[in-house]
Amino acid sequence: MPEKFRVAFAGVHRSLQTTPGGHNWGSAFAPVEDVHVVAAYDAGQETKEQFCATWKHVWGDIVPYGDYKRMLEEVKPDILCLATRQTYHADQIVAAVDAGVQGIVCDKPLVTTLDEGDRIFKACTDGKVPFAYGTELRWGEPYIKISDMVRGGAVGKVTSILACGVSDLVNHGCHWYDTALHLVGDPEPVWVSGILSDMSHLPPDDFRHGDPAGRAWVGLDNGVTMFVVPEGGNRAFTILGDAGRIDVLNEAGQAFLYEFDSDAKAHGRPHEIELPKSAEPWPRGPATILDLLNAMRTGGQTSCDIPHARRATEIGFAIHESNALGGARVELPVSNRTRRIDSREWGNEEPNQPVR
Repeated sequence: MPEKFRVAFAGVHRSLQTTPGGHNWGSAFAPVEDVHVVAAYDAGQETKEQFCATWKHVWGDIVPYGDYKRMLEEVKPDILCLATRQTYHADQIVAAVDAGVQGIVCDKPLVTTLDEGDRIFKACTDGKVPFAYGTELRWGEPYIKISDMVRGGAVGKVTSILACGVSDLVNHGCHWYDTALHLVGDPEPVWVSGILSDMSHLPPDDFRHGDPAGRAWVGLDNGVTMFVVPEGGNRAFTILGDAGRIDVLNEAGQAFLYEFDSDAKAHGRPHEIELPKSAEPWPRGPATILDLLNAMRTGGQTSCDIPHARRATEIGFAIHESNALGGARVELPVSNRTRRIDSREWGNEEPNQPVR
């Protein structure tokens, strides 16, 4: 392994300032000593030039590229940080693995069809390339603590988990599905039944017609059921077990434990769980990168590697598929791999522009 891993960025429109925050992958790499960003691809000339200028004080001269494949050939990066429109992800990841990339950070959402996801899964699995998916909540210390408590028996035997506030089912739903699975011990989803919310009140050009919110039931291989609902304000989760319940509120800013008596009824006042606090504005970003480097060095997987990304993606598409069948139960993996959920507006890329 090199002393410093050479990093190439693809899609940089959300990394044009130094303020740390979600999707600003420049700010995630900046504090990590073992990486050096050497190149940046973007469809917009001004965008990539601004990225190079923004981060010059950290990594010196960064070479801007308007041709993705040429960047891979000339730079031969160790790590690819991919934050382009998901329309391009399959082609770009396959090309990166073929070019010898040893690790990939990929922003969400993953793909526009499950066929594309299968190509990504095969490329990373066959190439043994560690993958860090941009849902990134798994690397948050509050979620890690709650997951550890649940695994340690804080609520007894888990029976169900409720995921609240899901805004849309594919483009953002992956955050909720992956976090919910993490909180209850990472079981595998095996079936889905769901219905889409009525979007008839929205203007005809509103994106949510193509990827609305909805309600769903997700069966997991350990007997736990995940319930998905659009209500609930900010992202929240309720974990139910035979000995208690944990409510995770306000983006894991607060959490409460209710303990049940012998009749499975809550007794006493809920106990507020002391969650870890960080002085850093976005600690999950650098934690994601450090986890990827560890996976590359050890030959292991990240906390949210390609199998996790694939199943979080599959759930959203399965809800769409179930709705098309009148809410019928859909076994996983979904048999229809060609249903397309288009990308939202993203940076300065055209949805059908070929990868160059």
